[in-house]
Amino acid sequence: MNDNITNISGKIYTGERSLYMARDLVIEDTIFGEGESPLKESRNIRLNGSMFKWKYPLWYSKNIEVKNSSWFEMARAGVWYTEDISVEDCAIEAPKNFRRCKNISLKNVSFPDAKETLWNCEDVTLKNVTAKGTYFGMNSNNIKVDNLALYGDYSFDGGKNIEIRNSKLLSKDAFWNCENVVVYDSFISGEYLGWNSKNLTFINCMIESLQGMCYIENLVMKDCKLLDTTLAFEYSTVDVEIIGHIGSVKNPLSGRISAGSIGELIMEDDKVDVEKTQIKIIGE
Repeated sequence: MNDNITNISGKIYTGERSLYMARDLVIEDTIFGEGESPLKESRNIRLNGSMFKWKYPLWYSKNIEVKNSSWFEMARAGVWYTEDISVEDCAIEAPKNFRRCKNISLKNVSFPDAKETLWNCEDVTLKNVTAKGTYFGMNSNNIKVDNLALYGDYSFDGGKNIEIRNSKLLSKDAFWNCENVVVYDSFISGEYLGWNSKNLTFINCMIESLQGMCYIENLVMKDCKLLDTTLAFEYSTVDVEIIGHIGSVKNPLSGRISAGSIGELIMEDDKVDVEKTQIKIIGE
C-alpha cells in the first residue's frame, strides 16, 4: 500500500465491474450488490466490515486484505486467480471460493458451503477455519493448517506438502493421491483414508476408518489410536505404531506394524510376500 490511499466508507455498489482495476483503496462498511466482478484486477485493497452479494468479486487481484466481512451465497467463485490475500474474521457462504490463487491466509473464517473450495492453490495458511463441503483443498500445494474443523468428503485430493495440526476431519476419502502430508494431534473419521498417496504421516492422531491407509507408499504412524478401523494397510508400505487395538489388518506390502492387539490379521501369500512385514503385538 503506497501513500496515495483513497478511503471509501458506507457505499453501495451495483453493476458490473463497479471498481474495476481499483488501486490503493481502504473500503469500509460497503456493500457490493448485484453486478459481477466489482474488484476484478484490483491492487492493494483493504476491506473491513463489508459485504459481497454477487459473483466473482475478487478475480486477478493482488495484495488484498479482508477483515470482518461476508461473502453471501450468490458471491460464488469469489476469489480466483488472485495473489497475496489475507482473510480474517469473515463468513463465506458462497461455494467454489479460492481457485488458482497464491499466498492465501485464512484466519477465523467459516465456510458453511465449502464445496469445490481452495482448488489448485499454492502457499495456503489456515488457522481456526470451519468448513462444510466436498472436495475441499483439491490439488493445492504447500498448505499449513492449525485448528480446522472440516465436514465433507474427498478433502485435499491430489494435494502436496501439507501440514495439519489440532484439527477434526469428518471426511471420507481424505488425502487421496497426495504427496508429503503430515498430520499432528488430530481426529479423522472417514472410509478409505489416504489411498494412492506417498509419504503420509500421522502423529498422535485418533482415526476411525473402514479400509483406511491402503495403497500408500511410505505410511508412517506414531502414537496413534485406531477406533473401529478394519481392513487397514492393504498394499501399503508401513512404519506403524498404534496405541491399543486394530480391528483388522489386510495384506500390507512391507514394513512393520506394532499394536496392543489386532482383531484379525489377513496375510495372503498369493497376494503379498508375508515375510516382508513384521508384526509386533506389544506385551507378547
